[in-house]
Amino acid sequence: MPEQPGQGTLSVTDNRTGRTYEIPVEDGAVRATALRQIKTADDDAGLVSYDPAFLNTASCRSAITFIDGERGILRYRGYPIQELAERRTFLEVAYLLLEGELPDEAQLAAWRQEVTWHTLLHENVKKFIDGFHHDAHPMGILVSTVGALSTFYPDAKKIHDAAKRHEQIVRLIAKIPTLAAFAYRHAVGLPYAYPNNELSYAGNFLNMMWKAVELEYQPDPILEHALDVLLILHADHEQNCSTNAMRAVGSAHADPYSAAAAAAAALYGPLHGGANEQVLRMLDEIGSVDRPPSADHQAGGRGGVQGHRPEPSPGDRGRARAGRARGRLLRAPPALPERGLLLGHHLPGDGLPGRDVPGAVRDRPHAGLARPVAGGAARPRAEDRPAPAALRRGGRTPRPGGAGGRAGLSRGGRRPRRVGRQRAAWKPARVATAQAPIASTA
Repeated sequence: MPEQPGQGTLSVTDNRTGRTYEIPVEDGAVRATALRQIKTADDDAGLVSYDPAFLNTASCRSAITFIDGERGILRYRGYPIQELAERRTFLEVAYLLLEGELPDEAQLAAWRQEVTWHTLLHENVKKFIDGFHHDAHPMGILVSTVGALSTFYPDAKKIHDAAKRHEQIVRLIAKIPTLAAFAYRHAVGLPYAYPNNELSYAGNFLNMMWKAVELEYQPDPILEHALDVLLILHADHEQNCSTNAMRAVGSAHADPYSAAAAAAAALYGPLHGGANEQVLRMLDEIGSVDRPPSADHQAGGRGGVQGHRPEPSPGDRGRARAGRARGRLLRAPPALPERGLLLGHHLPGDGLPGRDVPGAVRDRPHAGLARPVAGGAARPRAEDRPAPAALRRGGRTPRPGGAGGRAGLSRGGRRPRRVGRQRAAWKPARVATAQAPIASTA
């Protein structure tokens, strides 16, 4: 029977001893532990693999995301990212990544309601944020507050309880925008703006970020749509530095909030998420699309300014970003200051790994955490309950589309076409270092 592509054995001859070894090949990969059988003596510990910066090391198997940087392909669960960005909302894509299938109308309504239910924070979290210095970096505040959530939800330590795990997933999805917005408003000296449960997920985040003295904040539909597309494009951002950090901490059976705080801390680094901050500073210096970048900006390039490796092809993610968000934002008549938050993520070519970086995504076991909460679950705490009717536009009935959803934002049209069911495959890990390997210690 002919062997399947990527399967078989690898014959290795050790020229030191003259011995030949047969090493199994599975999905185009060999297990590093299989190299231990290659020894020069009986008391030898065996051969080990050395891969600084995880340039060619698979750390997990995944059926969630497929990335091919050479051909510019990005798929979630078999769906091309461009079709998802054009026809679906972030919450639908989040459901797809967790459950493996896109939600139907009833499932989406229940999912929106579940996320909306958990958007509020315990009031003590605000006091915790108030303790930070006035010029504290918002990411530093976010890292601390995400980790602090584990003290507000001690049941998060019950990681072997499927219902409890699911509840923490929902809380993280719902509360991260609130924490991020509160951290930003504290840094700029503005009062906190509470969630508005009638807005979409992206619109609610814009509301918490930029609401001033108006009774009712109406997000700019172009910015709202662009942010929703941005969230979709980064919903699963492969096996990157922060994902590796979260999986490493989670492997110690730490609660999800502590693991997510570790991931946020990695994202804080200038060679990872902090690179986006440098892009925003550069765009602020450029000031206008009519003003060409200076020689300093051009000399910096992606490696010097953003900290990432050069990327061979914009691919699906770049095309979706450029076509759906960047162009519409640059052509938008109102020159809103909020635009700067988004433009840095819509530069051509951003988002896919470099030519020397294997594609990588998160581990499949995370998808198993997202299952419906068992009936009779305890009622959420007060900070998890939806805002009273008096706080939601004078108590009017929510718009069609379910709580937390805007009917106009749910992009209709034909259902996205699934290229093929995502097959589990080895997914190499990578870290944020641009060139330097992991330093060895004496």
